[in-house]
Amino acid sequence: MKAAQLDDVKKFKIVDIEKPKEDGKVIIDVLKTGICGSDIHNWDAGSPKGLIMGHEFTGKVVNPATRVDLKVGDRVTALPISPCGHCEACETGNPQYCNETWSHAVGLSLDNPGGLTSTIAVRPDMVMKLPDNVSDEEGAMVEPTAVGLHAIHLADIKVGDNVLVVGGGIIGLVSAMFAKLEGAQYVAISETNEARGEKSVILNVADEWFNAKDENFLKNILTKVPGGFDKVIDCSGNTKAVESELLTIKPGGTMVLVGVSPKPIEFASVLAVMKELTIKGAIGYTKEEFKDCINLIADKKINVIKFVDEIMPLTETQKAYERLTSGTDSAVKIMIDPNKY
Repeated sequence: MKAAQLDDVKKFKIVDIEKPKEDGKVIIDVLKTGICGSDIHNWDAGSPKGLIMGHEFTGKVVNPATRVDLKVGDRVTALPISPCGHCEACETGNPQYCNETWSHAVGLSLDNPGGLTSTIAVRPDMVMKLPDNVSDEEGAMVEPTAVGLHAIHLADIKVGDNVLVVGGGIIGLVSAMFAKLEGAQYVAISETNEARGEKSVILNVADEWFNAKDENFLKNILTKVPGGFDKVIDCSGNTKAVESELLTIKPGGTMVLVGVSPKPIEFASVLAVMKELTIKGAIGYTKEEFKDCINLIADKKINVIKFVDEIMPLTETQKAYERLTSGTDSAVKIMIDPNKY
């Protein structure tokens, strides 16, 4: 079967690989796969070479393995993670803390190919059946949606809060959407890509957007919210952005770091100390949050299809990544159909 394999810095190649062996796992034919920001970090670095990415997906069950509640043909998605299942983190419902969570993750590890190929193998305990009224595209949106929900839970948004989301990629837009649902009275997005900034307002997840490249950025944003923001959600992982964010938060406020940086982030700690800020990291989601997102989508309480810009064939994976990193394209979520070439 064909797969888009990471071959070098910012370079994929289409290769032939063998279909996965069962080995007690659920075998899934992939229908749609999303491209994530963490995938882009790997693509930027060209590492690890040989990686087959794709940890946001919808597929059909080919072999349900030990899952007696599944049958051939059922549409599913899955938590792509690989927690041990018996440590304190796992037993308390927080697999994102487990030391093994990312060791053999689907599409994030060399030994477990992801959805940039047509058939994958997934741990039975991580697979979740999709309701009939959830489309293939919506199913592939569950994973990134759960990341945004987890970040908003950590931020502890209150009714009437002013919230700044930094970064208008898919996680930023989903986080902004959930901030509004939690009762934020004003949600702003900070972006360097004008097309994405404008899109956040058009999609009605942000009340306003601010250009982070504007020399008057801080003045403009603090004129709008003079006392500073109650909560800031960083989805950029950028040093300059974090420095600016510290100046936009009100005393006693909370910053949640969702964006992943492969390099150290430096800032003057005095800004956080003098304001007595709470700074939290956010990684992944709990299993319950993942389930909650499936239900929210199925119950039509959130609309995630509006974030999907295009579905491209496997052979255009390279082009899709280039679009998402152009800095000028408005696209925030491109999906790959690994069955189309």
